[in-house]
Amino acid sequence: MTQGHTSIAEAFRKEVLDPDQVSTRMIDLHANAHDASHFLLVPEAVVIAKDAAEVGRLLRASSRMGTPLTLRSGGTSLSGQGVTGSVLVDVRRNFRRIDLLDSGHRVRVQPGATVRQVNARLARFGRKLGPDPASESACTIGGVVANNSSGMACGTTSNTYQTLESMTVVLPSGTVVDTGAPNADASLRHDEPALFEGLLRLRDRVRGNPESVRILTHQFSMKNTMGYGLNSFLDHDDPAQLLAHLVIGSEGTLGFVAEAVFRTLPNHAHAATGLLIFESLLAANEALPSIVATNPSTVELMDAQSLRVGKAQADAHPLIRDLIVDSQAALLVEYQAGTANELAIAQRFGAEVLSVLNLRTPAVFSSDVATRSSLWNLRKGLYATVAGARPSSTTALLEDVVVPVPALARTCTQLIGLFETYEYENSVIFGHAKDGNIHFMLTDLFEGAALSKYAAFTEDMVDLVLGEGGSLKAEHGTGRVMAPFVRRQYGNELYAVMRELKALFDPSGMLNPGVIITEDSEAHLKDIKSTPTIEVEADRCVECGYCEPVCPSRDLTLTPRQRIVVKRAISTATACGDTELAAELERDYEYDGLQTCAVDGMCQTACPVLINTGDLVRRLRTNEQASVEKKVWKTAATHWSATTKVASTVLSVASVLPTSVITAPNKLARAVLGNDVLPLWSSELPKGGGRRARPAPAAEPEAVYVPACVNSMFGQVGDNVQNSFEELCEGAGIAVLVPPNIDSLCCGTPWSSKGLSDGAAIMHDRVLASLRISTRNGELPIICDASSCTEGLLHMIQADTAEPQMRVIDVIDFVASRILPTLPTHERIERLAVHPTCSSTRLGINPQLMAVAEAVAATVLVPESWGCCAFAGDRGMLHPELTESATRVQAAEVRAFGATAHASCNRTCELGMTRATGAEYQHVLVLLAASTRP
Repeated sequence: MTQGHTSIAEAFRKEVLDPDQVSTRMIDLHANAHDASHFLLVPEAVVIAKDAAEVGRLLRASSRMGTPLTLRSGGTSLSGQGVTGSVLVDVRRNFRRIDLLDSGHRVRVQPGATVRQVNARLARFGRKLGPDPASESACTIGGVVANNSSGMACGTTSNTYQTLESMTVVLPSGTVVDTGAPNADASLRHDEPALFEGLLRLRDRVRGNPESVRILTHQFSMKNTMGYGLNSFLDHDDPAQLLAHLVIGSEGTLGFVAEAVFRTLPNHAHAATGLLIFESLLAANEALPSIVATNPSTVELMDAQSLRVGKAQADAHPLIRDLIVDSQAALLVEYQAGTANELAIAQRFGAEVLSVLNLRTPAVFSSDVATRSSLWNLRKGLYATVAGARPSSTTALLEDVVVPVPALARTCTQLIGLFETYEYENSVIFGHAKDGNIHFMLTDLFEGAALSKYAAFTEDMVDLVLGEGGSLKAEHGTGRVMAPFVRRQYGNELYAVMRELKALFDPSGMLNPGVIITEDSEAHLKDIKSTPTIEVEADRCVECGYCEPVCPSRDLTLTPRQRIVVKRAISTATACGDTELAAELERDYEYDGLQTCAVDGMCQTACPVLINTGDLVRRLRTNEQASVEKKVWKTAATHWSATTKVASTVLSVASVLPTSVITAPNKLARAVLGNDVLPLWSSELPKGGGRRARPAPAAEPEAVYVPACVNSMFGQVGDNVQNSFEELCEGAGIAVLVPPNIDSLCCGTPWSSKGLSDGAAIMHDRVLASLRISTRNGELPIICDASSCTEGLLHMIQADTAEPQMRVIDVIDFVASRILPTLPTHERIERLAVHPTCSSTRLGINPQLMAVAEAVAATVLVPESWGCCAFAGDRGMLHPELTESATRVQAAEVRAFGATAHASCNRTCELGMTRATGAEYQHVLVLLAASTRP
């Protein structure tokens, strides 16, 4: 750590409540150096702000010290506006509050909440936010406001600028302005007189210049996030509203938006989607006016290269799967409506217009969920397919531009010509056709000759777009990538207004410098990230950050993206000979990267290139495991029946002993052996469970039942899931066979999750041999009663090359399809809180879980803040802080619900949620069996 790092950190520690909020650890600096853009700057310090008041103090300190400061929330920005080589302030972790107002017609949101989280809260009222960016699962409200986000459907009428009602903004001076307050203008005039007067002066300057009015009117008739939103001076009169709308799209260079109030839109529940294939880009473009006249919600363009890429997708839609692509183009069109009747009317009107178009195949629209999903996967999967297939060590650069719609086909054609001239292969063009907004992606090394090539391409692209009267940024923000071209797009006069605007808000120029305003004509060519080759499980990562909201360790140590970028930092440091940095990163990665990863696989459900960071962690754990631990777990696999019996007995004995008798020796042993080796006992842990073995059924079995060994180690208060499932089967007249050697069987997850390959191999061979016999060589399906174990068995069987392949069904799926329909009418409890698991989510059985839960209770709650509990087998006992961090918010929501009972579908998750909430969680089948007894 340099002296500069230390002095900056010490100065900023004086401005926050807890000095630990300011970090200069190398692992924190490098983990936060990356966002979704192709730029890389390593900060000197990272600050986790607690509240808006702290941010105000940090901003004042930044100005006072002359130290640049950058605010970051979701880190999904694509133009370099979220990276810095100075002080980075995280305004996501402690800024996630969402307040619904006026029955969802308005919503007040802090900057750390994602668009998806806000829309999930609004869904109960049939409302949604106007902005609908493709990154809605990960992008946060802070970025939505900072970048004036729009998306596929909202266009220029429902974007952030048009739907934001007011905001609370913290200025670089520390002044807090609530633009929605009745006295907002008076307060602004009192607190910031120079800013107040300056806004009025600039307003009049812009309005008094006809050429400025002409340029702004034209530029903002399209989607446009290039430069500052000077259209605010044409649209608004009062300083407070001018301030609010100028901050929109200012990319964190004018102030900190502590909260924003949005007017919401109806969330149309009915939709129909169709793919229109044309012979050429020109033909598709010529059809646009007619299509747009039918009032579709979205019209998405895909060029010929997009269709070639789409054909390669595993679930390619039949319309393009067999298409021989030459020069065709496609438009993905969707109609949305509030009712089925309204949708039918919209479709009939659309069909009349579309029937006369010169299409490759007739237009067919579908409301079927699977069909619509397949069509949208074609469009949304383009980025993932191209980025995921890029050569190792190359960087993906995603750009967006906008031109007047009549110029769209011509622009696309010339852009394709530039790709050919500069030899950028597989550069797809896709985007929002009705807005004239297209995206394209380049993949290259962006260094040496490749960087010079990119510089020349950019100059030609800028000339092309501006020559067509377009904007160099439609959605992604100016950032660093287009800052050198703001003056060229707007001219000297409006650029001068922008510079004066920046000086009014931020006289010291310390808030996110180099973004939007720069005098460096080559800023877009500097600080481009390199992506050194790392482990194959994660090498294709594009650092988009989509994985972060679903990661249970996101507020404790590292996210999946950060685990990957730290590995890249280690690789870079090693290659550069910086052994000291590499060693420091490796040392801290042991806990931050490996020990606190739940390996739950939820990151894969959000990743556009389907990376499961848990696979990377498992591989690294394999390399880290000591020989003694490998031998212990190998012995356990060999003698699993005895191992589970010992574990059960220990828990039963511990449950009757005084807590003090257990905790002191347990903590001492952990201190000696290591926190990642010996679990921490806690008082809410249950007594041991019973044996799993059962006699063979007298009747012909319908399935092979594999009760999970975790239920035999951890007992339950009251009945257990094995007894309950057997009771439900008996009532339905279903016989199941438990393998004779069940007490020695396990799904293998305890070994695979720890990277213990020897023990995993022993269990793999034993389980497959047993199940081959019990299932009659795959004739009978296999049922498992713990979702993570079902997933473990599924992976084990998928790796088995023997034919025929055996089938695995989770007990929830089986009960929902085979037993629920046979149940007699029964009383239900009043309120049930349900915790889906990461495995039930990955298995796709959450709808079945809800069906079973609704057979138990009249009202079922899944917390809106639901996420993986991170108990993860024994991970929650090895590192209780992981589960505590992962469940903090949802546990509070569950406690407020006041449930009659609490349920899940995996024993260790039940333990984790019991610890988190203080309420006893049971397997949902235990409750179902109890509620259906006579």
